[in-house]
Amino acid sequence: MAVAETNYAFVPPDVTVLSVSQLNAKVRSDLEAGYKSVWVEGEISNFKLHTSGHAYFSLKDEESCLKAVIYRGQLSKLPVGFEPKDGLDVVATGYLTIYQARGEYQIQVSRMYPKGIGAAELALRQLREKLSRLGYFDTRRKRRPPRFPRYVALVSSATGAAVRDMIKILGRRWPAAKVFVRPSRVQGEGAAEELAEAIIQINRWKTQKLCPTDVIILGRGGGSSEDLDAFNQEVLAQAIFASKIPIVSAVGHEVDVTIADLVADVRASTPSHAAEIVAPDRGEIICQVQACAERMSAAQTQRFRLLLRRLEDLASRRVLREPLDPIRERERALDDWSERLARVMQTRLSQTRSKLDASAAQLESLSPLNVLGRGYSMTSAEATGKLIQSADQVKVGERIITRLREGRIVSRVEETETTSNKPE
Repeated sequence: MAVAETNYAFVPPDVTVLSVSQLNAKVRSDLEAGYKSVWVEGEISNFKLHTSGHAYFSLKDEESCLKAVIYRGQLSKLPVGFEPKDGLDVVATGYLTIYQARGEYQIQVSRMYPKGIGAAELALRQLREKLSRLGYFDTRRKRRPPRFPRYVALVSSATGAAVRDMIKILGRRWPAAKVFVRPSRVQGEGAAEELAEAIIQINRWKTQKLCPTDVIILGRGGGSSEDLDAFNQEVLAQAIFASKIPIVSAVGHEVDVTIADLVADVRASTPSHAAEIVAPDRGEIICQVQACAERMSAAQTQRFRLLLRRLEDLASRRVLREPLDPIRERERALDDWSERLARVMQTRLSQTRSKLDASAAQLESLSPLNVLGRGYSMTSAEATGKLIQSADQVKVGERIITRLREGRIVSRVEETETTSNKPE
């Protein structure tokens, strides 16, 4: 082992100063010699199968976490049917070593056996079942974010790369949207409660008309299962479920699916993807508007030409070239009917006059006045107006009226004389 230069005035002469690599190599040697074979039980988390065929993961319990690696040769010798994955409780054996480049100690697993579902995974499954029964995952209650948002709220770490990426993409795709960040911790103790409070506060701001937020993006970058634990808490799921504002969840990478993803209205594979979902592409919208404008212009031109042809067709019709002709034809027809009506009326009038004259002549022949014209007269009592046909109907001194053909005579009876018309 090469020893580092020790010409330091402040270092005691009997002390050897080691480089980091030397120290890691010494610890690795001592660790491998002291822990040649250990057995350990824990829950698998962050299990990743590399393209080389080696598997990297962690073993954890309620208080601690241990890095682990199992190489391809040992991985192929696992019990038949046993497929390591996150959440499984296992018992593993191997030796302790150090990954010298990072100075991380780990167990290099030679054999591993399944024990069952880990406590953390079991609790997570039970929570998912509970929320599913309550309808938190029901797709019918989920809403689509508005197509053209005006206000976008980002709930994330203020210093993380995820929030910077989202702000950049939102600004590039849809500059009309106003973006503000409600900072919150995204991992560690109390992070779930802080995220839930952020969502509740943004909803309260909208109710109070302080900030008319259209959509919320809940996001963070990728991480281990432990890093994403805040997004698997019931308190955050309740806040997302109760939100009146659509929420897009963008937690971790595409392979990471948290309870927050399942409850949210829309799940994005990454924070960048969430920004692309929320913000329409300005360039595409401009192209669509231009295409619509061109289609409208073409449609208007076609419509104009169609109407022009119809107008020309109508203008060529006789009824429009000589609009008074139908009226004049009807005037002529009206004149004809007037003449016919006049002739009919004249004929009817003549016939009626002839009938009237005949009736008048007949009445004249039967009229009492006509009799009087031949020298006869009619006498009636002045008092009663009754015709006098016999001398017995009047008394001496009574006034009588005699009607002649022309005029009348009023006289008083001086004497009556009755004659009998009976034969002797």
